[in-house]
Formats: sequence, structure tokens, C-alpha cells
Amino acid sequence: MKYISVFCGSAEGKEKIYVEQAFGLGKAIAERNYGLIYGGAHVGLMGAVADGALDNGGEVIGVLPKFLAEKELAHPRLKKNYIVETMHERKAKMNELSDAVIALPGGFGTLEELFEMLTWGQLSLHKKPIGLLNTLGYYDLLVTFIDKMVDSYFLKEEYRKMLLVDNDILGLLNKMEYYVPPKNDKWFEPKMNK
Repeated sequence: MKYISVFCGSAEGKEKIYVEQAFGLGKAIAERNYGLIYGGAHVGLMGAVADGALDNGGEVIGVLPKFLAEKELAHPRLKKNYIVETMHERKAKMNELSDAVIALPGGFGTLEELFEMLTWGQLSLHKKPIGLLNTLGYYDLLVTFIDKMVDSYFLKEEYRKMLLVDNDILGLLNKMEYYVPPKNDKWFEPKMNK
């Protein structure tokens, strides 16, 4: 891994630890000499993860849609911030620039980005490790639901294993460094006889 894309909320969340862990992740990324790719804004957890990397000498690259840049959300300390036309272009650019993905707590946008990356991995469009930093158990119900997908035969166990989950920053980064992608690129299931 050289560059890690981080998807996260543009809000700070209810608990102080969300911001603290976002900052801590940015710091850990910089300390491990990875570059940070993120949504380019200075607000919420996005701003915190960028600040964590920047304050510790890390390389930070933003990717911000034009309509958000026009609202003056661009992080002022970035040396490189790609301005793209659409949210779709943002995801595509972040994917192009990164070797791994981490999702922090966030809302609909964060979930949409996370699941698109998981879907692309399932379809063998990339082989990147995908991590979920489960701060304060924020994603516990989501992980339970994903396990339900497996139990209901809508998701293969090997694809469930693509999502690396940890509540500890260093634990998650370690899992990602040793990630082995699924070998099976046949994502569909044959019809089951009942």
C-alpha cells in the first residue's frame, strides 16, 4: 500500500472520539509513510483526518466536486486538491489514486462509497484492502446485517471477508497490510435447488 483513500462524514458526530480517531488515523497514515487520499474538505471527520496527516508531515491529496469547492469547503492547507465535476468522478479519481480504502463513521455518502468499493472488489475490478474503522461500535449493526447477507445466501463468505473491521487504528492498518484478496472472480451464484 502506498496511498489510502478514506471515506468519512462531513460532520463531526455526537461523540468527541469520532474526531479524535479520524485525526489519529490521519496521523497513523503519515507515520507509516502512506499518502492520504480523501474528499478534500476541511469540515467534519474529513477535516480531522486530513489535519492528522498534515500535522505529522504526511502527503494529503483531496478530491472535491466543484459544487462543494464553490461552497468554500476546500481544505486550505492542501498542496494538491483535484476539483472534479461530479460525485461519480470523485469516487473514480479516489479509486484511481489509491491502493486501499478505509471508511470511518459517516452518513449516506460514506456508506455509498464503501459499498461501491466493496462491489468493485467483488467484481474483481480491484484487489484493494477495504477497512472499516468501527469507532464506538458505530458499524456494529451494519456488520451484523452483512453477516445476515451471508446467512441468507446473498453474499459469499469469501466476499464478506473482503471487509476488514477493527475498532483500533493500528489493528486495522495491520490487517490491511496482510490482506489477501479473494481468488474466485465468479461473483454470481448458480441457482440453488430447494
